[in-house]
Amino acid sequence: MSTDKKIDYILRTVEERDVRYLRLCFTDVLGGLKALSISPEELEEAFVEGIGFDGSNVDGFASQEQSDLLAFPDADTFQILPWKTDDGVVANVFCDIQTPRREAFAGDPRLVLKNAFIKAEDLGYVANVGPKLEYFYFVNGIEPKPIDQAGYLDLNSADLSHSLRYSTSRALENLSIPVQYSFHAAGPAQNGVELRYAEALTCADNIVTARLVIRHIATLHGVFASFMPKPLQGVPGSAMLLNQSLLNHDGESLFWAPKTENEAHLSELAQHYIAGLIKYAPEYMLITNPTVNSYKRFDRDAIPAYATWGRKNRSAMVRIPTHKPGKHVATRAELRIPDPTANPYLANAVTLMAGLKGIEEGLSLPEEFVGGNPADYGEKLPTNLGEALERFKQSELLKDALGEHIFSYLCERKAEEWREFCLTVTDWDTHKYYAGC
Repeated sequence: MSTDKKIDYILRTVEERDVRYLRLCFTDVLGGLKALSISPEELEEAFVEGIGFDGSNVDGFASQEQSDLLAFPDADTFQILPWKTDDGVVANVFCDIQTPRREAFAGDPRLVLKNAFIKAEDLGYVANVGPKLEYFYFVNGIEPKPIDQAGYLDLNSADLSHSLRYSTSRALENLSIPVQYSFHAAGPAQNGVELRYAEALTCADNIVTARLVIRHIATLHGVFASFMPKPLQGVPGSAMLLNQSLLNHDGESLFWAPKTENEAHLSELAQHYIAGLIKYAPEYMLITNPTVNSYKRFDRDAIPAYATWGRKNRSAMVRIPTHKPGKHVATRAELRIPDPTANPYLANAVTLMAGLKGIEEGLSLPEEFVGGNPADYGEKLPTNLGEALERFKQSELLKDALGEHIFSYLCERKAEEWREFCLTVTDWDTHKYYAGC
């Protein structure tokens, strides 16, 4: 369907469904969801001319001197929300950000992923990603008090988490975001949802929408959903696993190889791609694990601390799940380090670029980590935001993948965040030193 036909279809749908207003959505550089609300009467003009807004008040966007930006709706992302507000039916549509001269805005995270996806396409690859998103339900947004004490895959129909998961899955399905499955994760009131595979850009849109839906459904039930990676001491933190693969333009897997060629069923292309994920992980972790709290999740044996790969070993940074016999398209690399605070556009972009760099450089896959000392199999990953920032600042790959605008902003913003944390007196400081010094 042509773009004009898509727009005509959306305009008819808005009228037939009596949509009262539309939210033009995008994320800032840090991944925060932003929106402009317009009436249906403004929608046709938005598609043609964009809707102007002040970019100087959006994290990582424009300066005061270059503040005027335009949001152009992407017709492929139009969705009518499966719930009504006090004002009636609402629709969402994701936007691409442009300058007043109709040039793509360099600070738009969606543009970064589009560019990476186009590079893969030009090489003959279609980047496919299936995300698994974990999060917690708490009593309120003030203190992290879990709403249940259940464990991994526990099912108790009396638990509120059970109802919340079902309501969330139904809402996502109604938004045409297929859910592979939802589950209670290992921590108290910790839950997860795995979405079906989609092309990388659609996957990132789906993650942003899923976070919105999870929060909204929780609010309707009087609880709070948190994507903080490590909100509770002594329990597992939350991850955002990215299952990545490359297909050709006919939809056939480029990652699969017969076992006679590779014990893990990995093609030569897949081995180069995974080697790129491994080699450049210390450089892109500022994107996949972007907060001070992100690194407090790496306190358990099952959380990767070294840049390794394996099949059955879930403490490997990249795991190769066993696919069903004959289902070659399911051959994939599960990247286990990202967490839910990552901007999904940037996380998908930089990891895709790392994999493509591995292909370009013809990198060899290191020895598989099957057990023992992981230091014998791969490089130590950054253990805090400060270490991640130093590796990031030295990365030519990340500077090229993100562009100067976003790269420079993140260097400055994350340096400020790390300094602020280092100077903050915490409860731990008081407990450790107040009476003993």
